[in-house]
Amino acid sequence: MRLAIRHETLYRYTSPLAYTIQQLRLTPRIEMHQQMLAWHIDTSGQRNAFTDAYGNLCHMLTITGNHDEVRIVVSGEIEVMPLFLGRLHETGTLSPLVFTVTTRLTEPSEGIRAFASQNLRGNQSEDLLQLAAAICGAVSYQSGATGVTTTANDALLLGQGVCQDHAHLFIACCHMRNIPARYVSGYINSGSSGHAESHAWVDVWVAEDDFTGWVSIDVTHACYASDAHCRLAVARDYDSAAPVSGVRRGGGEESLDVRVNVTPLSQ
Repeated sequence: MRLAIRHETLYRYTSPLAYTIQQLRLTPRIEMHQQMLAWHIDTSGQRNAFTDAYGNLCHMLTITGNHDEVRIVVSGEIEVMPLFLGRLHETGTLSPLVFTVTTRLTEPSEGIRAFASQNLRGNQSEDLLQLAAAICGAVSYQSGATGVTTTANDALLLGQGVCQDHAHLFIACCHMRNIPARYVSGYINSGSSGHAESHAWVDVWVAEDDFTGWVSIDVTHACYASDAHCRLAVARDYDSAAPVSGVRRGGGEESLDVRVNVTPLSQ
């Protein structure tokens, strides 16, 4: 599938900023099934490219001098090949065990332990899809119900959340069985689902008779990720995979406006 993507992030402030530094994870990953045909980042300030510890293509954005807004626009075209049963061909340079480490957002609570015990029967792909379906049943999709600081346990207790919460809960459950699982941020051609086109899902490590490696699962839709998904970054959780994160000096109160458009193109 060929996708045209435009993603605009606009921060506005009630008083001038003196300094902004932002880490941008807004460039699609280089992977065998995903080809970047064209990609452009438009910002003010200065950008320096680097690759982080997880192999994500990143930029460090710095803006100096008085400014009262920060606008970041990325756009381009991506070609994504279908994934058979969600299977990724790359294993990466890091040990899968890196992705068994608990974080603040994926800390297993007693409630998560009980949920995992009931809904995660094994470490095969079908078991993991069943876990995704159980998470969808326990945490209904509700835009705005949670925020970027919401933990997996918070979402489970609330019974509502978004794709980020589904991914964190899935990862927390996998940690209970010492199954490597990692957070994926990116975009989705959402079609008629009504879910945001900026999306999050998971990769989980499986060892099966005919395949050992990462399998990509869209927890929110309880299905394998495939050619409707454009991958930006992988990490342990949202905090380490966020598309935009940083600090500022000054600025007063902040407001944020994000607009994402993903359009399938004819081949």
